[in-house]
Order: sequence, then C-alpha cells, then structure tokens
Amino acid sequence: MKIGDYEIYPVQTGLFKLDGGAMFGVVPKNLWTKTNPADDQNRIEMCTRALLLKSKSRIILIDTGLGYKLSEKLNKIYDVDFSKYTLENSLALLNIRPEDVTDVILTHLHFDHAGGNTCFDESDRLTLSFPNAVYHVQKGHYEWAMNPSERDKASFFKENYQPLMDSKVLNLIKGETKFDDVISLIPCNGHTKDMQLVKVADGNRTLLYLADLIPTAGHIPLPFIMGYDLFPLTTLEEKRKTLELAAVESWDLFFEHDPYNTLVKVGKNEKGYFITGKSSFD
Repeated sequence: MKIGDYEIYPVQTGLFKLDGGAMFGVVPKNLWTKTNPADDQNRIEMCTRALLLKSKSRIILIDTGLGYKLSEKLNKIYDVDFSKYTLENSLALLNIRPEDVTDVILTHLHFDHAGGNTCFDESDRLTLSFPNAVYHVQKGHYEWAMNPSERDKASFFKENYQPLMDSKVLNLIKGETKFDDVISLIPCNGHTKDMQLVKVADGNRTLLYLADLIPTAGHIPLPFIMGYDLFPLTTLEEKRKTLELAAVESWDLFFEHDPYNTLVKVGKNEKGYFITGKSSFD
C-alpha cells in the first residue's frame, strides 16, 4: 500500500491473550465469543500489530508491542508467545534494522503498546530499542503515565518510557497535530487520557490506526467497549464519530490487536456499523 510518499506495511510483533470479559466489558460472553472465542481461562487471542511507514527520508514505526521485559509471572498470565512473530524478525523481512527507524509514534504507553521501546543489551543494561529514532507521544498521556491512577497503574511500566525522556529522544505532542503532510495524530480520551490515533491520508486513500479505540473487529458495535477503558461513555462517542467518518469516506481501519483481521472497511445500516470487506496492503 502507498499513501502519499509512504509505503505502508503491517508489522506483527507477537501474540498474547487477555481476559475476554475485561476486553468486552458489559457485553455478555455468548455475544463476544461469536467473534473472539475464549480459552479455558476465559482469555481471547490477541496480537500486537505495529505499522511501518517508509519514505525516502523517514522510516516510521507506530507502536512497538510487548517487548521482552515482562516477568515470567506476567508472561504466563498473558500467555505471551514470540514463537511465530517478533518485532525484529518482522522488520527484517522488510529489510529494516532497528537503527534505520527514524521515528516511533506511540499511541499510548500501556505495556502492550510501548514495551518494545526499550530492551536489555548483552550486559543487561536497559537501552533504547531504536537508537536513532525520535519517539512521539501526547504530553498529557506521558504525564498521566508518570502518575497513573490506582485503576490503571498495572498497565504502565516506567522502564518502557522514562529512558526516552532521560535520553532526550521523547517528543511531547499537544493535542491534534499534523505530523507531516500525510500523517495526523488525533487524541482520544476514553480508553486512557490522550491516547492518539494515527491517520494517514493523501486525499485519495485514508488509513486509520485504531490502537485501543477499537482493538478488534469484534469491537465495532458501539456498545462493545473494553472494561479497561477509564471513560467508557467517552469511548462510545469517539467510536461513533470515528466509524461514521470511516463509513462515509471509505477509510481503511487498521486493527492493532485482532489476530484474525488486519485492515477493513465499514458501512452503516439501521442496526449500526458493520464490516463491508477486508482491504489489502498489495
């Protein structure tokens, strides 16, 4: 796929699982299991799918997945699986080395989106995974991540983002921003404070990286909202606005966490919003 000057590629970084009840909030299990079947611990299959944008002057990575710093206990709880995909291997398939990445756009700093920002080197020292990159995140979200609430502090690990600030490679963005002529950063506040969606558009085609606003195709119905969301009614209105524009303007919607669906278009009827078809990166 090409939008503007960017060649665009999906980048699988790993697999994991989360509790299906938490992922679908108040929605009954017999409804959400139609799209996201659960295992014997009530967990659903998830992926951490990043996006790579490549032009002559920039190589941009959107989100970095789980990384490799989680404890053995957490790896077991979330059934983390790197046997099929890793961030490094997926980038290598595109002939991209970590040092080639010029920018990392972070939708937010939850561990499953920002864990790959940093890693341990051969001497077990914490280092930046993309040593030549500038990392970009909303200022309001960084401030929240540095002092989260009791309700969501388990989602934040400072070793994923404090080193970016210490190394002076973290660019703090304030509000909706044109990153360049093609890329726009759009804050959302339902899931967490100042998460940012990434819109890539050139007047002919639009791709929207949904992050955790709509984590899987199973979350397209408006009431299907995660129990993790801090402000679910805000999420509801953000979903409504986003899906309406996507349906009317035929956007491609990119799922970060859906292991079965990557890129889709949506429509609307009297029952609500629905997938009209899958798109291709070819």
